[in-house]
Amino acid sequence: MNSDIAEVLFSREEINQKVQELAQKIDHEYGDKEIVTIGILRGAIFFMADILRAFKVKLVMDVMSVSSYGEKDITSSGQVKILNDIMINIKDRDVLIIEDIIDTGLTLYHVKRHLLDRGANSVKICTLLDKPSNRKFKVGSDYNGFIIPNEFVVGYGLGYDNRYRNLDYIGILKPEIYQN
Repeated sequence: MNSDIAEVLFSREEINQKVQELAQKIDHEYGDKEIVTIGILRGAIFFMADILRAFKVKLVMDVMSVSSYGEKDITSSGQVKILNDIMINIKDRDVLIIEDIIDTGLTLYHVKRHLLDRGANSVKICTLLDKPSNRKFKVGSDYNGFIIPNEFVVGYGLGYDNRYRNLDYIGILKPEIYQN
C-alpha cells in the first residue's frame, strides 16, 4: 500500500467484482439495443476500460473531458468546464455516461443536461462511487457501484494533483497530503 493512503476502501478484486455486476445489469437492461457510452476523463478511464470490456451490449464509445476542480483542489470550484466535448452524433440515441464518482453532483448535472440538449433520446449514468453525503445537485446514478463516506479518495483513476491514479485499489488519502 502507498504510504500516503490512510485506508484501502476497495481492493482490486472487489472493484473487479462490482464492475462485472454493473455490466450484467446494463447488458440485461439494454439487451440488443446499441448504446453510446461516454466516459468522463480523467478519473473514469480505468473504470470505463474495465466495464466496456465486460459489456456484451452493442456500443459505440466516446469521451469527454470535464472539470470543476483545479489541480490541487479537493472541493469543486462550482464552475463546470467542458474541456473536450464528444465527437459522436448522439441525436435520438441512448447514452450511458460512465463516471468515477458522484460527489456534489455538479459535473454530472451539467453533463447530463448538455447531452440532452444535444438531442440524446435518453441519458443514464453509471458510476463506480457515490458520495451522497456531499450532494448539492439532484443527480443520481442509474447504475451505482459503491456508496462511500465523505472522505477524499484516490486510486483506480481518481487522483489528487494528478497523482495516485495508477493505484489498483481505491483508498482514502491521508489529510496531511492535501491540507498543506
